Amino acid sequence: MLSIASTASLRVYVSEWENGKRPISERYAKILRALLGATDDELHGKHVAQTTAIEADGYDELVNRIDAARGVSLTMVKTFMDQTELLRTVDRQMGAASLIDQMTGHLSTLEDALTFAVLPETRRPVALALAGAATLAAWQALDVGAVERAWRHYELGKRAAKEADEPMYLAHAMAEQAYVLCDAGRPEVAVQLVRDAQREGGKMMSPRLRAWLYAAEAEICAKAGMPEECRRALDNAMNLLPPGEEARDPDMLSIFLNQGHLARWHGNVLALLGDDNAVSSLYVALDSADPTFVRATAGLRCDLAQAHLARGEYDQAHTHLREARLLASRTGSVRHRRRIEQLTQRL
Repeated sequence: MLSIASTASLRVYVSEWENGKRPISERYAKILRALLGATDDELHGKHVAQTTAIEADGYDELVNRIDAARGVSLTMVKTFMDQTELLRTVDRQMGAASLIDQMTGHLSTLEDALTFAVLPETRRPVALALAGAATLAAWQALDVGAVERAWRHYELGKRAAKEADEPMYLAHAMAEQAYVLCDAGRPEVAVQLVRDAQREGGKMMSPRLRAWLYAAEAEICAKAGMPEECRRALDNAMNLLPPGEEARDPDMLSIFLNQGHLARWHGNVLALLGDDNAVSSLYVALDSADPTFVRATAGLRCDLAQAHLARGEYDQAHTHLREARLLASRTGSVRHRRRIEQLTQRL
């Protein structure tokens, strides 16, 4: 603590320093810094320029992004959808594991375009492209075992489909999301969701999509232990499927379904029910299988193994599991590998 004499001396010193009559020493500078809260530049008489920080308010950047989104033309939307189609093709043949980074970037670009698009005529086409891409990304995430990411992508796809006012895309996203519930051990809730998807799509759906939804319902009903409902849904799928070899739905590009695809699905459902007729249906599907559907073929081999196991034909089951394992490794499908291990334990 300063004495009275020291305090008086300091007052005189400060007075002389303030009037410019005395330079400040380091000893008193230390004291003044503590007492006055002054900086060294202020104590030594140096001028300190006042700088006013101008914080960016963000409006310029926002307007720039809105203007950029307004410039998204129908040509650009087609480019987005073509990119989704390319990713779908690679996924079908090589699996989803190698596409995670590309798919993440693709979704991010579409989300940004939709976030900063203002008017409905700009938003709807972008939302449609996002709905298709998000549903594909969700199925890929489910295949590689990223369950929560799959769920979030399906939610994104559903929101985008509603924004685009596209009930077909909404119904498709809902029905695929039901598989997440089914894999999570909630097949009863999954049945309700796939039926809600059918109601959501209503009369706006194409016949091929309606057949696909009934086939999905049949599979999920089989897993839920509902054989009568399962067979009824399967009959509906067969009755609704358009004739001919064409598999692609022009109104719903993610849907591939013809008699060959449905035969595989039919065999899969019968195998889940433990029906002896599953084997013949599955071999018909195997003979007509499109070789580019590598991951689907892995599933078909699993179905055959399950059907042979139900009949006590363990050698044939082992053969199909070996082939399924090779295909699952080729595509990196965690979902199929999990099923293969479950079936292997029954040998």
